[in-house]
Amino acid sequence: MTLSLTEKAASQLTKFVEDSNQGIRISVVDGGCSGYQYSLNIAKAPKADDLLLEKDNLQIFIDPKSAPLLDGVVVDYIEGLTESGLKFINPNATETCSCGKSFQAGGCTPTGVPCS
Repeated sequence: MTLSLTEKAASQLTKFVEDSNQGIRISVVDGGCSGYQYSLNIAKAPKADDLLLEKDNLQIFIDPKSAPLLDGVVVDYIEGLTESGLKFINPNATETCSCGKSFQAGGCTPTGVPCS
């Protein structure tokens, strides 16, 4: 399983956990207007069945259910006049919503909820 962070993304995520011994949990959950959406949380430790990745001393925890949907993903950090934040470039996504926050992945995508 591979998940990559650009230097900008790693730098931004590291700021959230610096001065602590924590990591970032990246997962995919049902939701969004396309069916799946990304979830990021600060986590004190991995769960027993998590996959562990490390980038520039940043620990990343990925649950086994999310791993196939995150395989090959590149996480970037973008800054612009109208939007700044993490951007997920996902080769598994067969379709994304117009806001770019959720995606479909072939026939395994749950039913989406329209954007409000």
